[in-house]
Amino acid sequence: MNMLDTFIKPMHPEGRRFVGIFVVITAGLFWLWEPLGWVGLGLTIWCYYFFRDPKRSVPLGDSLVLSPADGIISLIEPATPPPELGMGPLPLTRVSVFMSVFNCHVNRMPVGGKIEVISYRPGTFVNASLDKASEDNERNALLIGMADGTRVAVVQIAGLIARRIVCFTKPGASLRAGDRFGLIRFGSRLDVYLPAGVAPMVALGQTMIAGESIIADLSSNAAARPARSV
Repeated sequence: MNMLDTFIKPMHPEGRRFVGIFVVITAGLFWLWEPLGWVGLGLTIWCYYFFRDPKRSVPLGDSLVLSPADGIISLIEPATPPPELGMGPLPLTRVSVFMSVFNCHVNRMPVGGKIEVISYRPGTFVNASLDKASEDNERNALLIGMADGTRVAVVQIAGLIARRIVCFTKPGASLRAGDRFGLIRFGSRLDVYLPAGVAPMVALGQTMIAGESIIADLSSNAAARPARSV
């Protein structure tokens, strides 16, 4: 990888029309008053980077649960999965990854398997870092059935700024861990519900990279890993 590749990343097709709109507005701002045009140019560059879609090196291992999003681990707690997924009333360990408006927002599969259920539910738009966002906010829930029968759920949750959840896949599709399955525009959160008895390998505040960072190992009986801030 050369220096240019470090700064210039591919853009997901979903972002083309938004960047186009920013370009047109920026041209108008330059025509009105040059200083405003430079502000518009900065926002156009930000919009491009928001929709960036870099390649990722996906760790191999059928038992690994990967982060579905870039961002920060904001919650690790027991919670009942969305009822529309039919996973039952018992709480499972939920790991939440909060994405700021500066993170890459392309979402990736946490595990490989068949998409058994996709269920969209409209809702409110409170801050996605809050616990109540899992129940109150607009969301799109996916139930993934793995080859050995294990089920893992991943939920796209719209945030305070986000107003549009995009899902690229359909029920019945078979995807590999790390494959792209959706994105959320302009700030949001992803929840992963681990199978019963599986402890997370991450800690609150930890930085995650979609398709690369490991959230849990389904084959491990180890307890949740401790961490310290430095």
